[in-house]
Amino acid sequence: MAAPPDIPAVEQEPVPVTPRRRGRRRAAGKPAKKRSFWRELPVLIVVALALSFIIQNFVVRVYVIPSQSMEPTLHGCTGCTNDRVLVDKLSYRFTEPRPGDVVVFLGPESWDNDFTTNRSANVIVRGLQELGSLVGLAPPDERDFIKRVVASGGQTVQCCDEQGRVLVNGQPLTEPYVVNDFPFEQGTLDCTTPVQSQRCFAPVKVPGNHLWMMGDNRSDSADSRYHISDEARGTVAVDNVIGKARLIVSPISRWQVVDAPDINSAQPQAFPGASTSHGAPLAVALFAVPPVLGARRRRNADRP
Repeated sequence: MAAPPDIPAVEQEPVPVTPRRRGRRRAAGKPAKKRSFWRELPVLIVVALALSFIIQNFVVRVYVIPSQSMEPTLHGCTGCTNDRVLVDKLSYRFTEPRPGDVVVFLGPESWDNDFTTNRSANVIVRGLQELGSLVGLAPPDERDFIKRVVASGGQTVQCCDEQGRVLVNGQPLTEPYVVNDFPFEQGTLDCTTPVQSQRCFAPVKVPGNHLWMMGDNRSDSADSRYHISDEARGTVAVDNVIGKARLIVSPISRWQVVDAPDINSAQPQAFPGASTSHGAPLAVALFAVPPVLGARRRRNADRP
């Protein structure tokens, strides 16, 4: 029997090897499925609230403290348009408040004569107010004040010299921001006459880690002078300071930097020194959310 003829081998073309994509492959020409806005909305809200919490508690917050004690530097009184001030909470984590700074601080217990809580008596409503305060949707339940630092720990402050100026360590201060003050006339109404000027107060040595605070409206400010008989002689602990007033952000007509001149200098050079307004930090957080959300969408679009 004849042997079968040899069958030539058929050469097969090698199958090209392509990098394997992660996950399932999309069908050719099929567009990527867009995620629903309503599914993204909870993420937007959570991120905005988280950013607002971080910004308000650690970076900046807007305060409105209705008080005439800082006129005319800051407007704040019943029946007028109160200034909203941007307060820097970050600077004093690295530096100490210095004379000339305008600061917001938590008043000591003896300063709370006019303080009333803004919280509801209803437990549920009060709880919602506390949560809202963390993200700027409700005011904090605290007695906040805004004044100017005039002397710091270890310094001795008193008033007045022959010209009616405040003295710190025996040196007169230059205070261009003071417009309204008590009358003072040498020889007629000063610190040596039988009837003293209301500007006058005895020397006070500021304890360490404390500050002597005074309002720019000296004739209408219940500041350290008003509390000089307290245990701390009217001074405020540095730990009570919330932050430095940097900028008037509202009303727009008064949008300006809050100056903090070097009041210990004979010729001070003004430079930016800079109850709570709600929503501004949250608005900032909302502006910051879209880039985060956009990056998340791009990441999702790259996935199969």
